[in-house]
Amino acid sequence: MNSKIFERTTDRAQAILDKYYPDHHPARNILLIHSTLVQKKALEIADNHPELDADHQFLAEAALLHDIGIFQTYAPKIGCHGTHPYICHGYLGREILEKEGLPRHALVCERHTGTGLTANEIQYQNLPLPIRDMIPVSIEEQIICFADLFFSKGREPEREKNIDEITRSLEKYGNEKVEIFLKWKKIFL
Repeated sequence: MNSKIFERTTDRAQAILDKYYPDHHPARNILLIHSTLVQKKALEIADNHPELDADHQFLAEAALLHDIGIFQTYAPKIGCHGTHPYICHGYLGREILEKEGLPRHALVCERHTGTGLTANEIQYQNLPLPIRDMIPVSIEEQIICFADLFFSKGREPEREKNIDEITRSLEKYGNEKVEIFLKWKKIFL
């Protein structure tokens, strides 16, 4: 991979983050820590599995931008004082990145919550989301979704969760979510 091109694309993602999270933004630090860790994990997976033919440049950018919508949500513990419930940050991020001319990156935002959400789940659980499938489709979307599960924006943002912790946290959403995660584990680890 041409490192100059890679550097430019990562710079583009950083410029977009800087636009929405300037130096004084209370969520900037936690977002950068989290997104950088997810990016590193996603790129490690891609490096360790060349057979997946994942787009490294896209992974680097999309991992940095996957949570760009959090500032529009109300999550004061991480410095977000918007008006939407936190679960909305994915589709809100999609809207932002579509306006920025990054439709492929936008889909990563919308599809990265947990192991993804189906339209049926959104409707059945009466979630405050557009009723449509929000599940990771491309290999890059799946890698970022998987990598994101290892890191939280809570008390210990730099600590990587282990497989058992992630599995336990997904159990409350049903066996299907755990099965998706374990399937990804076999492919990505």
